Amino acid sequence: MKQTLSELLRMSRICRMLFATCLGSFILVIFYFQSMFQPVMRRNPFVVDGCCRKGSRNALQELYNPTQPELSGAAVLHQARRDQVVDACRVYSASSRKRRVLTPGDLKHLVVDEDHELIYCYVPKVACTNWKRVMMVLTGRGKYSDPMDIPSNEAHIPSNLKTLNQYSIAEINHRLKNYLKFLFVREPFERLVSAYRNKFTLKYNSSFHKRFGTRIIRRYRKNATQDALFHGADVKFKEFTEYLVDPATQRDGPLNEHWQTAYQLCHPCHIHYDLVGKYETLEEDANYVLRLVGVGDSLRFPSYAKSTRTTDAMTAQFFSNISTQQQIQLYQLYKLDFLMFNYSTPSYLRLD
Repeated sequence: MKQTLSELLRMSRICRMLFATCLGSFILVIFYFQSMFQPVMRRNPFVVDGCCRKGSRNALQELYNPTQPELSGAAVLHQARRDQVVDACRVYSASSRKRRVLTPGDLKHLVVDEDHELIYCYVPKVACTNWKRVMMVLTGRGKYSDPMDIPSNEAHIPSNLKTLNQYSIAEINHRLKNYLKFLFVREPFERLVSAYRNKFTLKYNSSFHKRFGTRIIRRYRKNATQDALFHGADVKFKEFTEYLVDPATQRDGPLNEHWQTAYQLCHPCHIHYDLVGKYETLEEDANYVLRLVGVGDSLRFPSYAKSTRTTDAMTAQFFSNISTQQQIQLYQLYKLDFLMFNYSTPSYLRLD
């Protein structure tokens, strides 16, 4: 009897181990640090590995070992930006008890171009519409030639571009290792004000008014009119920032992508980005990417309307209407984006 009992217990342990192994095989665990915290990042990863197509150099090789003299200076700049991200990640990891791995849902912002071996993580309000247009030209195999011929709404149709979460785990890891990965970032508070202006002050964005505006007004506006509660079309910036820093918002789930941090959208402490472009030098950095790809002579990044852009002065004006406490809370919310991408603390903030 005792022997039978012990055998049953042993079988039970074996079954539990098999179950855990099988369960783990169905869960994506991407330990993609790719030497994020190692000095080996500076070495040329292509000395041994043969990752090129048909003997040609790809964008990743051209970035780390440029053959075009005019690209050498930019390579130094982008190495400094990579180093900044690595340093910030190291400090954050040392101070944080949270350790997480990526799941397929974390990769839905990473657009893949198979033909040119590119991965672009899009951050809304950082020229992502034009970047999606460019990616549609690059992946269209002749279907498109001019990015601006593509309507903006068509650029945001999910089926027009393939994202990394649509691949198998093995395919994901292969692309993360061998493709050039890049993102574009923007001064965090300028991006935030730009999102507010676009989503809450323009009449045509009624879907955002209904989805977020009504909720914000219901929570934070005293004596709101029935019209405001129904349409949600006149959210004040102060109400919007109250919503962002409210712990209840965090409990509701991730922030909407238009005001979520670049850190949370693109996971730069888990994914080693080869190139970090900036909105402040958008055309220069974007066309540098296109030169690396080898299409710089035939494809240029679209110009943008500077007259409608959210500026630092405009952002300062919006922030002057919120309390010191809200300013401090917002800075804490977006602090990693400031540190990781080397943006100075705005002079207009009252952090004392």
